[in-house]
Amino acid sequence: MKIFLLLILVLISFEIVSQEKKVIPITQTPCQFLEVEGKDLNFQSKEESDCAKINSDSIKDRNKMFQTLKVKAGEYTFRVTNKGIPYEVGFWLRGTGFGRLILPGISGGGLFSGVTKDYSIKLKPGAYKISCPLNSTPDYDLVVE
Repeated sequence: MKIFLLLILVLISFEIVSQEKKVIPITQTPCQFLEVEGKDLNFQSKEESDCAKINSDSIKDRNKMFQTLKVKAGEYTFRVTNKGIPYEVGFWLRGTGFGRLILPGISGGGLFSGVTKDYSIKLKPGAYKISCPLNSTPDYDLVVE
């Protein structure tokens, strides 16, 4: 009986850890997502149009540093934080190409400086993009296997 109870506790613990691993943090600073670019480039932006200019001037060099996010199909929560952007931002996840019509997507706003929001979604295999149009970030790649 003790072994059975221990096994149940181990399985419950494993499930809790598995659920925690399915949270994908996304930290937005002006004009970028830190987890994809690997470092904070310390851009300064007072409004979305600043990022449009910054990104058009810097995208050629920066996109070489972008890391494609890769996950297995399943349920995920994207935990998105606005770190120091002085205006409202959001989050947009969508399929690419034809996948835009058949793959799940999610979007939302309301992320003011210092605010974190969770965006939960069940991802199917395919190619996706993540970005924030309100922060005018680049489109970053997400591959679901």
